[in-house]
Amino acid sequence: MKSELTSVGFEELLTSEAVDNAFKAQGTSLLFINSVCGCAAGAARPALVWAAKNAPKKPDHMLTTFAGFDIDAVKTARQHLLPYPPSSPAIAILKDGKLVHMIERHMIEGRPAQMIASHLLEVFENVCAVEA
Repeated sequence: MKSELTSVGFEELLTSEAVDNAFKAQGTSLLFINSVCGCAAGAARPALVWAAKNAPKKPDHMLTTFAGFDIDAVKTARQHLLPYPPSSPAIAILKDGKLVHMIERHMIEGRPAQMIASHLLEVFENVCAVEA
């Protein structure tokens, strides 16, 4: 479940310090809070993999941390994502460390991967500066 994303260039954030550093990064970042649930496996991860491979514009940083495994990292990520409540899976888009777009679990559940991927491409087009 982790390698599904790391194999297409996502960097794992395993510690609180790594998450804090990610929120200091310049440019655009995508942070995926991964999960073992069916909507992560059936929709979110496939959508992210497709977007990572096919988006004309992509975030400068593609990051992931795993709820239930990377406990401290996820806790720190969720603090940075306030006022959004804890959600996994969840997809956050950051620009210069500031949250600019959030896709919560309720926006992933019941939607096909293609719909989520299409939405990601729209967001990337609007917030990412450089063609991939």
